[in-house]
Amino acid sequence: MTHTTSSNTNKKQDRITECHTKKPLKNSRFIDRTTSIILLLIVVTYISFLVLPIIAVFLKLDLTQISTQLQTPGVVQAIKLSLYSSLISTLCTIVLAVPTGYFLATRQFYGKPVIDTLIDLPLVLPPAVAGIALLYTFAPKGLLGPVFNRLDIIIPGYIGAVIIAQIFVASPFLIRSVKIGFEKQDQDIYNSAKILTGSWRVFFTISLPLAFRAIVSGILMTWARAMGEFGATLMFAGNLPGITQTIPLAIYNMLYTDPLAGIMLSIILISIAFSVIVIVKLLEQKKYRDEND
Repeated sequence: MTHTTSSNTNKKQDRITECHTKKPLKNSRFIDRTTSIILLLIVVTYISFLVLPIIAVFLKLDLTQISTQLQTPGVVQAIKLSLYSSLISTLCTIVLAVPTGYFLATRQFYGKPVIDTLIDLPLVLPPAVAGIALLYTFAPKGLLGPVFNRLDIIIPGYIGAVIIAQIFVASPFLIRSVKIGFEKQDQDIYNSAKILTGSWRVFFTISLPLAFRAIVSGILMTWARAMGEFGATLMFAGNLPGITQTIPLAIYNMLYTDPLAGIMLSIILISIAFSVIVIVKLLEQKKYRDEND
């Protein structure tokens, strides 16, 4: 009799325990599903926030007017000027940024964090502030104005100002990419090669090839940023058609005078930015695969 009673008691306890364990499992599943739904809604909302404005621009494009708009003098001048200035500024940035990025990646010195911060500053600096800073540096009455005055050189209002503004705002993209590319290299290989041969030969035969994809990615990002530069160029170089009016400045003007031309130029910049990002991501994926093989 006692054995039967204890048996029944154990069964009751097992049922109570089972009920208590089932409830937390059900609650956990419910919380997980709710969390997933909320997270999905946030993600969809954010992606829609980013994508819908781009779609809205493309929906305003009149395909029948593309050939006509491409022959408009203002559009042609803006495209040519943007391509010319961005290519020159990118080449100048390569000459300045690759050695600088290599130096920062391979050397340790006092005040290095300060230098890194100053190099990154144009990335977060408001474009209008960047333009004012350049104006007070290179204008005839600016910090370096007397030097250029003696050489009879005037920078603001000319293509040189456009190129300087593009270098100022876009060069940090290349320096950051170059710096990361050199920092990820195996220092043991570099030091061993340095013992066997000179530093310059090691740089061109080992370090530079290993960082090639990072450098190419940085060059593409720098060029795309230079093509889209607006604020600093407007403040420093001005908005002179055929002289300093790049694509972003032309879009600003055409928004009120010729909206269709402005839309077409906007789509050109969107397409460039999208293409550059895709290429950079493909380079990064290929690099990741090569490192894991």
